[in-house]
Amino acid sequence: MPDKVIATAAALELIAELKRQHGAMMFHQSGGCCDNSAANCYLPGEITIGAGDVYLGEIGGCPFYIGKSQYEYWKHTQLIIDVIEGQGGTFSLEGATGKAFHTRSRIFSDAEMAQITKAETK
Repeated sequence: MPDKVIATAAALELIAELKRQHGAMMFHQSGGCCDNSAANCYLPGEITIGAGDVYLGEIGGCPFYIGKSQYEYWKHTQLIIDVIEGQGGTFSLEGATGKAFHTRSRIFSDAEMAQITKAETK
């Protein structure tokens, strides 16, 4: 089955750097507003994950979640977490590095969607 979320080499490098500084971390794909629709990185306990969130997988050994309503909108895409220069969301852990996590996406093929749908209905 295809991964629902993956990370570029640049993102994995920044994740490793942040983990060395802070230890365990997690990600949540923001829905917008003041978070800039970005993948935000948090320390455990900084955000509560609940029934309204969907676990997409892990990047760099960190769990990655998205809100259920946003997942319904994006479930046909693979999220690709990358890094850009500049300030990202003010709530994300990498803010002080001068870099920001950036979400790109690609549409799953029909065959990939069939695999995902089959796995989700089990």
